Amino acid sequence: MKDGPSIAGIAALVGERARADILTALMAGPALTATELAAEAGVTKQTASAHLAKLLDARLVTVESQGRHRYFRLADRDVAELMERLMGVAYRAGAVRLRASPREPALRKARVCYDHLAGELGVRLYDALLETRFISADTTGLALSRKGRRSFADLGIDVDALARRRRPLCRACLDWSERRHHLAGALGAALLARFVALGWARMAQGSRVVSFSPPGERALRERFGLAAT
Repeated sequence: MKDGPSIAGIAALVGERARADILTALMAGPALTATELAAEAGVTKQTASAHLAKLLDARLVTVESQGRHRYFRLADRDVAELMERLMGVAYRAGAVRLRASPREPALRKARVCYDHLAGELGVRLYDALLETRFISADTTGLALSRKGRRSFADLGIDVDALARRRRPLCRACLDWSERRHHLAGALGAALLARFVALGWARMAQGSRVVSFSPPGERALRERFGLAAT
């Protein structure tokens, strides 16, 4: 007897190339139109609309209308984490694009994973937070220490407000390119937003790349004790 949810339908939806490209494009966070997603997937707008209709039916994406335009985004963080984990499995299995994108080195260094920092810098930050005991990890997950609370408060992050949200405060997310963890959860999202607000980093337009300025990367390294590359 076969019990539990059936993954076949979702796997088939995500496994189609154009739909996979659409979902990957939405990993950057901002909502996109069908025209923009068609360009990302390399298909016509009509084909992209058909794919989006299927993704909407499966509740993998949501849509919001504003005037004559319709904007699509990932349904929630669970979908984003599913895509990140699939990328990790694909990378480990050797399923990579034959032609590397010019953005690939930048993506590997620092990118957005839905709303938090991923890539080499994200993994190094996670390791540093553990080493400095700002966060701790055990079999139950991650926990924020008093030392960490003080440090994040000094950085301008209201940890108490984050803790009152339904979203977990700290979560470990497996990084597809580094094959280790980076920090997700409400705190991970707040940290990335704060890095941008401080001018340490900026989000590249139309890409998942997060670009740290040399002073910003130095400030990140010094603030959290990141190990040298």
